[in-house]
Amino acid sequence: MATTAKKPSIVISGWPAVGKTTIAGELAKEFGLTMYNGGDILKMLAREKGYSTDTAKSDWWDTPEAKMFMQERKRDPTFDKRVDKKLEEILKTESAVITSYTLPWLVNDGRIIKFWLKGSAHSRAKRMANRDGIAVAEAEKIVNLRDNENIKIYKNLYGFTFGEDLSVFDYALNTDLLSLDALIEVAKLIVRRQVGR
Repeated sequence: MATTAKKPSIVISGWPAVGKTTIAGELAKEFGLTMYNGGDILKMLAREKGYSTDTAKSDWWDTPEAKMFMQERKRDPTFDKRVDKKLEEILKTESAVITSYTLPWLVNDGRIIKFWLKGSAHSRAKRMANRDGIAVAEAEKIVNLRDNENIKIYKNLYGFTFGEDLSVFDYALNTDLLSLDALIEVAKLIVRRQVGR
């Protein structure tokens, strides 16, 4: 087993419902790393604001309450900046796997392996519909809304256009071409080769 100092840090970004959390979880297990999700930290801040983030049926981000929180979030940029600051601190103090929309553009550290997950809106909507038990047509509306929201939020906050400049990434994987299981194996192989395991 590699020592903690030699373990990689991995950051995975990509459009909503592209499979970031699934792949990150498998990489965390494979390499003995803690997994952090920017959305989870954002939800923690939502709870601190009095929102109920528990949901049994579907992804909280797709609920009416989350949409209210998103409106508040848009008016207060400190929400996202606090999340990003916390995730940056984690990368400085430990090896981890993090899913984040923004970190690849904000952190420039050659020790971090950065993945971009690409996927069409339709395939992502099918994944969301299957995951959350909703109709594909409804999922497509949610995916398009979240895509547009992400582009606006991060352009306003940081000045980059989310999903366009991918030069900050080490690797880009297309989730339309391979199953998530296959992509997990590809990602594991990439990490092993890069860290010499």
